[in-house]
Amino acid sequence: QVQLVESGGGLVQAGGSLRLSCAASGPTGSMYTMGWFRQAPGKEREFVAAIRWSGGSTDYAASVKGRFTISRDAAKNTVYLQMNSLKPEDTAVYYCAASDMTSTYYYTSRRGTNYNYWGQGTQVTVSS
Repeated sequence: QVQLVESGGGLVQAGGSLRLSCAASGPTGSMYTMGWFRQAPGKEREFVAAIRWSGGSTDYAASVKGRFTISRDAAKNTVYLQMNSLKPEDTAVYYCAASDMTSTYYYTSRRGTNYNYWGQGTQVTVSS
């Protein structure tokens, strides 16, 4: 069973930056796609970014495109989310997710139901 542990959240002022990390352990060789999702209080979980575990293909939500960058270090079994120009509306709990489902074999996915492994979440708070 793949296990995911996020880190790097915190409190930052608007316009600032944070880098989230997601360390994966277990049978990571079976993973196809990894993603970041977030959930703000009173709102539904939403897609943020995704990356093919084999490298290359990435996808971003329109609200973060140009400000956030997802990357992965295969040697460290770690995925990163670099967040720049943060806004108060980026405040949320950020979750790392991984998928070894056939639905993500060829492409990344924006649907949370296509990810079968989740981290515990890390809080990001952006003050105005």
